[in-house]
Amino acid sequence: MKTTELIAEIRRGGLDSRLAALYGKEAVSAQRERYTEAIDSFSAQFGKDREVRLFSVPGRSEISGNHTDHNRGCVIAAAVDLDIIAVASANDTDIVTVKSKGFPADTVSCFPGEPEQDKFYTSGALISGICKGIADRGYTVHGYDAYTTSNVLKGSGISSSAAFEVMVGTIMNHLYNEASIPTPVIAQIAQFSENVYFGKPSGLMDQTACAVGGFSFIDFKDPAAAAIEKLNFDLSHAGYSLCITNTGGNHADLNEDYASVPAEMRAVAAEFGMPALRGLTADELLGRAAALREKTGDRAILRAFHFIGENERVQRQAAALREGDLPAFLAGVKESGESSFMWLQNVYTTKNVTEQGLSLALAVTAHALSGTERPSAWRIHGGGFAGTIQAFVPNENVAAYKKAMETVFGASSCAVLKVRGEGAAAVL
Repeated sequence: MKTTELIAEIRRGGLDSRLAALYGKEAVSAQRERYTEAIDSFSAQFGKDREVRLFSVPGRSEISGNHTDHNRGCVIAAAVDLDIIAVASANDTDIVTVKSKGFPADTVSCFPGEPEQDKFYTSGALISGICKGIADRGYTVHGYDAYTTSNVLKGSGISSSAAFEVMVGTIMNHLYNEASIPTPVIAQIAQFSENVYFGKPSGLMDQTACAVGGFSFIDFKDPAAAAIEKLNFDLSHAGYSLCITNTGGNHADLNEDYASVPAEMRAVAAEFGMPALRGLTADELLGRAAALREKTGDRAILRAFHFIGENERVQRQAAALREGDLPAFLAGVKESGESSFMWLQNVYTTKNVTEQGLSLALAVTAHALSGTERPSAWRIHGGGFAGTIQAFVPNENVAAYKKAMETVFGASSCAVLKVRGEGAAAVL
């Protein structure tokens, strides 16, 4: 549909049912404005009355499995109702141009050469990697123009970069491949792009959650072919919201903290002749703990204990979601948070022990939710050391909880989210 016609269609409510399915009925009016603004911006950038399509890719939240994926463990992740949207149009070239709101346009060839180190960590490199990954799998690549805008906030632990990568692949999938590329494959291509062309050694969890939607159980026993299961559980229908609070912590100089977690876990695994901790039992670890203290240090042993317990816990939580047993799932959330604090030790950095925003947020949450009639749960969110926590809050308690968190951490610090059942999607 041409841009002028599409704006008219949106304004008269022609997309309301589709928008309600993605965002909820209460958000339709705001999304009408958001999409029409994006279409106007596309027209200003690329010309009026182009034939366009609309796309949406959600952000994601790590639900359980804190620091398990890099040691061949299991995770549960979920798509959320913050997303990146795109207005896109095929062109007659071999050039992809993507203009994201607030950033310069990226223009790249559909057929890039080898990765270039001087382009690492750029959005253009991500686009090149997606094109390369799609072509290498035998699918069609061709040029397009796209305008994107996102409310997946950077630094929120909701993975704006993965949503962008999946979006680039989703547009190519629908414009030139009749949506024949399965969404898990789009996620794998996105991971390839981030690892090889962007220069960041990420796992597959973020991209999979954004692409697949809903709650996803992901087993990384074979890192090259992760097993993905979409869990049929509706958090909103159960009367709960996922609340993410940004504590405003400083992420500077934390690379060493993040890198120490997989490194120490693998150091313990190496003492058992294993490439990763997957398959090691707590009894085996205890049996050699005395010798390991000298070789790997105490913290590495504690982190190995966390991995073993967390990996088993994720599998129990997945079973609980399959069975609709919300109390059992929430109990696992709290256990995961306690294990992350005590054994994994990623709730604050030892470089600046006076700054403990995550610890404070967990304490405020425990106090604010202590009297709820229905069960609630909370834990660290994402990699840790600074940043965000998550809480599963009964809807009747959300307003009071949000007020308590924002009294301490500031206005708009607490985002109230829904788990979105649909992943990467063509809106029209």
